[in-house]
Amino acid sequence: MAVLWSKQDGDTRYEVRSAGNTRRLYTNGVFHSQYNPKQPVTGSVWDLLLLPAFFLPPARVRRVLVLGVGGGAVIRQLNHFLSPQQIVGVELDPTHLQIAREFFEVEQENVELHEADARWWLKQYRGEPFDMIIDDLFTDAGGDPQRAVEADGPWMRRLLKHLVADGVLVANFGSPQELKECAYFWQPSIGNKFEVAFQLTTPLYENAIAAFVRQPADSAALRGRLRSLPGLNPDHKSSKLNYRIRRL
Repeated sequence: MAVLWSKQDGDTRYEVRSAGNTRRLYTNGVFHSQYNPKQPVTGSVWDLLLLPAFFLPPARVRRVLVLGVGGGAVIRQLNHFLSPQQIVGVELDPTHLQIAREFFEVEQENVELHEADARWWLKQYRGEPFDMIIDDLFTDAGGDPQRAVEADGPWMRRLLKHLVADGVLVANFGSPQELKECAYFWQPSIGNKFEVAFQLTTPLYENAIAAFVRQPADSAALRGRLRSLPGLNPDHKSSKLNYRIRRL
């Protein structure tokens, strides 16, 4: 894999690597983003962040908030498969935003990027709520990725404040065990705000993606929806989509 671009900023090392048409972002050796415009399904974690959007009818995914842009892989996927009216991305690292624009081509007219701490941004936000919120806030510790914000009661209540009454909250956790420790399971005032929740995983990664859905939903309907979509039908031999889903 060739290194297209690199930058050393203090103790932080950034690299954009390529393999054919695929672009990958690494920060301090941690794999943050991957996207190939000719094959938008990555076969990795970013697919799992996208899939819960299909619990909603296509016309209902109008406004999406992405917390933790990285290179913007899931933003590119959202635009490829759904084209929401607006995608708002919030990212603390200005170099990640630079890379998203220059190497991942996250520059569509419906995309609005903000350089900010997601906690501060949400606290001061007073705009229209979102149909889907993706919490992908990760940092690195000793070369290993870890969540940047604990999914405790105050954080999940803040996310809920900006989610529509029938929306979907998606959150990336480092493992199924970390997911089980989030406030959804231990605070009824949080769990009761959702109709159903699911865990999505892929054999290639330890991450567990949670989809907290505020309307009735089931995995069979999701699978049926995906089979009807070119590029997302896992039954096709050419499909890279590889996921497992179970109800929590």
